[in-house]
Amino acid sequence: MKAGQPAIDNRRARYEYHILESLEAGIVLTGTEIKSIRAGGVSLGQAYARVRDGEAWLLGMHVPQYKQGSFSNVDPDRPRKLLLRREQIQNLGSKAAEKGLTIVPLRLYFTRGKAKIEIGLARGKKLWDKRERAARRDVEREIGRHAR
Repeated sequence: MKAGQPAIDNRRARYEYHILESLEAGIVLTGTEIKSIRAGGVSLGQAYARVRDGEAWLLGMHVPQYKQGSFSNVDPDRPRKLLLRREQIQNLGSKAAEKGLTIVPLRLYFTRGKAKIEIGLARGKKLWDKRERAARRDVEREIGRHAR
């Protein structure tokens, strides 16, 4: 990846959810949004995707307004359409309708000049899952210290 083309990771998603499967989707953005994403500052923490009327939409992603954009800036929190094949949308929609499953963005990046987003079908973790993971990480850290 070239400098100036950041990959924005949603680390919170991997902490809060068990990711069952993931796939790459295109995303419909305006020119000023692309420039703002390249400048950084995008927030994926509260974002999620929904399937409505045969289309996939990304909601809750905050793209700050481009400073030099003036009248061509759009609402920073507007819903953005995801570009997927019809079968992928139907598959995601039917699986997300199951109890406890949601679609979350995992990573936003650029491929050949196009903005892509990696989305994942996820099930929420319970509090004890998070505690168990933190305890395991602490144990591994201690083992690493004593191995030196």
